[in-house]
Amino acid sequence: MANSTKPQVTIVGLGPMGQAMAESFLDRGYAVTVWNRTAARAESLVARGAVLASSASDALAASEVVIISLTDYAAMYDVLAPASSALVGRVLVNLSSDTPERARAAARWAAAHGAEHLTGGVTVPPSGIGQPDSATFYSGPREAFDRHRHVLEVVTGRVDYRGDDPGLAALFYQLGMVMFWTSMLGHWQAVALAQANGLTAADVLPHATETANSLPSFFAFYADRIDAGQHGGDVDRLAMGLASVEHVLHTHADAGVDTALPAAVVDLFRRGVNAGHAADSFSSLVELLRKPAA
Repeated sequence: MANSTKPQVTIVGLGPMGQAMAESFLDRGYAVTVWNRTAARAESLVARGAVLASSASDALAASEVVIISLTDYAAMYDVLAPASSALVGRVLVNLSSDTPERARAAARWAAAHGAEHLTGGVTVPPSGIGQPDSATFYSGPREAFDRHRHVLEVVTGRVDYRGDDPGLAALFYQLGMVMFWTSMLGHWQAVALAQANGLTAADVLPHATETANSLPSFFAFYADRIDAGQHGGDVDRLAMGLASVEHVLHTHADAGVDTALPAAVVDLFRRGVNAGHAADSFSSLVELLRKPAA
């Protein structure tokens, strides 16, 4: 391994996240080895002192800790499988996005090749890498997590260990993505409706922010009721919710705005009513969502 006077790390994958991670490690005095299928992406990092490995095998050989930042786990296999003989003794910190089941399979694959696999789920965009308040979920072997915690804290200042099951960090990451993508789509939908009525995104931003900021109180109110399976219609009723989301759908149709998303919401509410939950809270939709759609 190169330059034993410095802490060392290897980064495989130099998209925006991998680039930001490499910059963060260089800022903190690490000896950084990088590898990317498009080598040109490493030029600015090499100019700062990073070493561009000539192959994936050389990248693995350079450091005990190998941070993987690729599109998905399939890309990881494409890169690392041909270099599998160099995996022995490595700790793979896999920050690629994928499913919990694929994370578990990757951990088994790594172990079969003499490596340890820590699943990571970064909760921030590239601009949040290296920031003390940013967070990453981790799961996998606790000893490897503890041994290399100082490395993980360079990626994000907060590291949230979720247990030995390598799928749990991926699960928590995907829970966040469920919230993020659907919430942002809801905002884009509202902006499209606003624009169809002569308003701008800036015009509705204060109202959108106030609405978003109200959501945590609803999360907290319903959490215990949902966990207890209590969906009584004492505070709201799904039938009234269906009327409300139908009004949303009709407002979009009247404005000539795409109705695919509000129509899907109406369909979900209507399914809940048809399943016998008209007089229950709209939290009863959780019970519907727990099962595959018919």
